[in-house]
Amino acid sequence: MIKNDKWIRQMASENRLIQPFEERLISKVEQKNPVLSYGLSSYGYDIRLSEKEFWIFKHIPGTVVDPKNFNPNNLEKTELIHDPQNGSQYFILPAHSYGLGVAVEKLVMPENVACIAIGKSTYARCGIIANTTPAEPGWVGHLTLEFSNSSGADCKIYANEGVVQLLFFEGDPCEISYADRAGKYQKQDEKVTIAKC
Repeated sequence: MIKNDKWIRQMASENRLIQPFEERLISKVEQKNPVLSYGLSSYGYDIRLSEKEFWIFKHIPGTVVDPKNFNPNNLEKTELIHDPQNGSQYFILPAHSYGLGVAVEKLVMPENVACIAIGKSTYARCGIIANTTPAEPGWVGHLTLEFSNSSGADCKIYANEGVVQLLFFEGDPCEISYADRAGKYQKQDEKVTIAKC
């Protein structure tokens, strides 16, 4: 069953499900500048994109990306841009490209709960597709987030603002959790984690 705001708030307080936790949906900062919403919603939680790093796949003719032997040279770090007029910070995701960022919030998943990170509609309307990313029962860390710009224009991806929504699902306890099997993406720091085999 999908979990509601009351459950998410309680789990954040008692079990540190989401750290840091914003118990309301924030859509403006200091009542003047609009932001892409983040925080607790009715049946989910909108997490933020970290300003620490954002990587874009660069085109290198003759290069093949291999998930079993990932070459970090296929990625290029992107500059964080500061807008002095409204204080916002953002990365530029070029047209028809793919980028990797990381969540500000750390997740501590209970052993009977899984969550799915899905894209926000505001970005979807700009041609940005957020890859659906799961966090399995027992997983701990900062999610690496993946974005595809399917439009023909460059797009801003705002740091420290809402970027994907988490939906939480509770079930019967699993026999072996992600922590039990020492999953390869366990305990990710607030930095982009590249593909591992």
